[in-house]
Amino acid sequence: MELQELGLLYRQTASDLSVVLEDASSAQLAAYLKQLLGRSHNLIYMGYRPKAGGIVSFYLNTYPGVFRETLPLTLVAIAIFALGAIAGWAAAVHDPGFANRMLGPKMMETIERRQMWTESVVAIKPVAASAITTNNLTVAFTMFASGITVIGPVWLSLFNGLLLGVVGAATWHAGMAISLWSFVAPHGSLELPAIFIAGGAGLDIARALLFPGMLPRREALTRAGGRASRLVLGTLPLLLVAGTIEGFFSPTDAPVAMKFALGGLLFAALLAYLFGRSSSVTEGSGL
Repeated sequence: MELQELGLLYRQTASDLSVVLEDASSAQLAAYLKQLLGRSHNLIYMGYRPKAGGIVSFYLNTYPGVFRETLPLTLVAIAIFALGAIAGWAAAVHDPGFANRMLGPKMMETIERRQMWTESVVAIKPVAASAITTNNLTVAFTMFASGITVIGPVWLSLFNGLLLGVVGAATWHAGMAISLWSFVAPHGSLELPAIFIAGGAGLDIARALLFPGMLPRREALTRAGGRASRLVLGTLPLLLVAGTIEGFFSPTDAPVAMKFALGGLLFAALLAYLFGRSSSVTEGSGL
């Protein structure tokens, strides 16, 4: 709290100085405020020295606290995604043509042949892993950045859930449910939480715009932007690992039990990391 108060006092003093400078009779006070601001600037902005383990400290100590601070928004993103998935499943079961419109004739033909569309990935694993990771990063950053539009993270979470629900219904109807979920489980245990967290980051920005509370909207947006940026930054390792698994392991013919076991272990490890560490959340922690 002391650091936050110091920052607020610094900005207030800078504002006062701009007023004093307009009054020619207050030259002595202006000189004093300039000197005070100079010393404060050095204390606030020059006193920090990057630590060799700054990035490691961020991921090990700071990030779990940032995640827990914004957990309610991540849960909202999960709820929106789940709502979309339920709607997509119900629509595809009720109207098979809906799945065809959503997924396209080519993919539906593949599913109707009881063939996983992911089999082509096996032959080009390195290229596929790179493309998958790039796509996942794009989705995460889009969900984060779209928070400025307010509706963006809501729509993207809903649409992604809708798409998964449609795919789930189509593969279930074709008797391929185990094939689908054994493919999703290994990488989805990290990829889906990362997408949910990015959705929560976008919602944090949207909340600051709509409900700034007692703060000026600009100040609320600045704070939310800082939290949201750190949230998305923390998803990078998750998406990199998930993309590698999706490109190299998920589409293989490894035993189904092994795929589900790996997914379960990774998800358990992620929960232990996010909820098992005691850390404080500060504006300057780690990064």
